[in-house]
Amino acid sequence: MEKGLLEKTGKSLKYWIELVKSAKIEKHKIIIDYLKKEHGFTHGYANFVALKARKSDAASINDQDLLQAQYKNKEVLKPIYEKLIDEIEKFGSDVTKTPKKDSVSMIRKKQFALIKPATKNRIDLGIKLKGKPIGSRLEASGPFGSMCTHRVKLSDVSDVDDELIEWLGEAYEAAV
Repeated sequence: MEKGLLEKTGKSLKYWIELVKSAKIEKHKIIIDYLKKEHGFTHGYANFVALKARKSDAASINDQDLLQAQYKNKEVLKPIYEKLIDEIEKFGSDVTKTPKKDSVSMIRKKQFALIKPATKNRIDLGIKLKGKPIGSRLEASGPFGSMCTHRVKLSDVSDVDDELIEWLGEAYEAAV
């Protein structure tokens, strides 16, 4: 996005952030409207600059703070998350853990799993397992949409069992 912004406008992200700050605009939607109306931005670029100017995008927040925010008032779920991470990291050193605002993506060359604290007592684990039939535990992707093919609901560390680890392993192997 940053490279595209420079190509499209001839000005750097830093320039646009400074412009927004000098205009003393703080609300996200107002920044977007301003950039679209006054500078001919598309919504995507205006949103990108607004997020960066407000430092509210996931990339502007360190990983530990993102995780802490995800599990605030959901601390009971943290052991499940940690068990998942421990098991996934055993697959290989090429696993990248990418925290976002509301979830953590597990990526090899492609994303193969998504860990999301969905409620105060449940983690939704999204898994990419193309062609795998849906069953009683291995549900349709639900809220994950096309980011994952399946969802498994986890409410206890014991839910991270051999069957689940096998599914995660299959997804990892396919993510090349």
